[in-house]
Amino acid sequence: MKMSKEQYAEYVKKKSPDSNLWADMAKAFAVGGAICVLGQLITAFWGSVGLDEQDAATACSMTLVFLGALLTGLGVYDKIAKVGGAGSLVPITGFANAVASPALEFKSEGMITGMAAKMFLIAGPVIVYGVTASVIYGLVLWVSGLL
Repeated sequence: MKMSKEQYAEYVKKKSPDSNLWADMAKAFAVGGAICVLGQLITAFWGSVGLDEQDAATACSMTLVFLGALLTGLGVYDKIAKVGGAGSLVPITGFANAVASPALEFKSEGMITGMAAKMFLIAGPVIVYGVTASVIYGLVLWVSGLL
């Protein structure tokens, strides 16, 4: 079946669900904001048990990554993402979801060739470009004498 670009665009338009941009943005804001509020509550909890500010922030990050991976494994994070869209992807829990989802999806292919090989399918480029950008940024600061 051959289609022109115009025919294909029309076909996609017919098959794609309509979405309300403002409602989608409000849901993303609410879900992302709720995750961030949860992060603040977790940080306050870790501070209340005696951790200093920096250690409480680190413990909060670890807790949120754990919760993101756990909720992904239980199938709950997908439901949150369906409602919140990009609001669920931006916080650190979205990163945990991006690592855990492929690992779960490919576990049937085996521990090494499936889960371990595919775990960083989505998050891998983020890690590579993040580290690369950090090194370049550090070198620029070092060469310019600001570091």
